[in-house]
Amino acid sequence: MDIGNPLDLTGRVVVVTGGTKGIGFCVAETFLAAGAHVVVCGRGEPDTLPSAAGRQAVFLATDVRDPEAANRLIDGAVERFGRLDILVNNAGGSPDADAATVSPRFVEKIIALNLLAPFYTAQAANRVMRTQDEGGTVINIGSVSAHDPQPGTAAYTAAKAGLLGLTRALALEWAPKVRVNHITTGLIRTESAASAYGEDGGAAVAGVIPMERMAVPEDVARTCLYLAGDLARYVNGADIAVHGGGELPARYLAAKSSSAG
Repeated sequence: MDIGNPLDLTGRVVVVTGGTKGIGFCVAETFLAAGAHVVVCGRGEPDTLPSAAGRQAVFLATDVRDPEAANRLIDGAVERFGRLDILVNNAGGSPDADAATVSPRFVEKIIALNLLAPFYTAQAANRVMRTQDEGGTVINIGSVSAHDPQPGTAAYTAAKAGLLGLTRALALEWAPKVRVNHITTGLIRTESAASAYGEDGGAAVAGVIPMERMAVPEDVARTCLYLAGDLARYVNGADIAVHGGGELPARYLAAKSSSAG
């Protein structure tokens, strides 16, 4: 069986929301390195755009929480490159907030960014992909919070749990033309997440992860590349965990600490 080079995405067109920094930036560069054309978006154009293999991502200013803007983003990518093969719904995030006192406006903004925006962009992408002979694929970047909530993340957890459910629902509705999958990410070493590492730079966090290190953006980007390519052509409605095995149980860590003492 000749599978060629399944990671060669030459000629394919990718949209990465939130692709101007952090994980999204790395995802965009990875797809560029694989030969794809890449469009990234954000509310403001950054000083530096993702680039690889002598090419640079195209930037389109977009607030993906606005359904009309989400449609313009997808239409802009198609106008530029003639098609759309892959959508990576990466834009998201939330500061910690006390669920007892957080404002309704805060909750609405977090739900809009982490759940409604991926829905809007996926709808727009499906509109294009379903007309193509090769169809397309949507990859939703989720969070371990959907499975294992942490204090201060109630709105974010609810939104990410919704994103996981949305992934499975869309996978049912849009197959076989459009595959929809989900990546569950753990704590990832990016500049924006630095405040969550602790004073030791993340050493304590790494100590509770079976892989003994925190994830880096490349770990997520490479999983996106797999899901987008022909190796995953029968993978639909899946939730792939990219969190190093999760976290060691508290009872195990407590027992280990007690025996060490």
